[in-house]
Amino acid sequence: MRFNVTVDRDEDGVWVVECPSIPGCVSQGTTREEALENIQEAIHLCLEVRAERGMPLTVETRQVEVLV
Repeated sequence: MRFNVTVDRDEDGVWVVECPSIPGCVSQGTTREEALENIQEAIHLCLEVRAERGMPLTVETRQVEVLV
């Protein structure tokens, strides 16, 4: 399966990665590469738990540009 993730660097320099289509699926790493590797494992685990609990595996998400 292929998922879009968001990658951000927080105030402390830690890379935080989130998979918006799987609620609560977040990971981090000291490098961008480490964070991306960690989110792969987190996605696998989140999907496993959601399947065990009979929850939908993903939710629909869409990125939309907002003018402010």
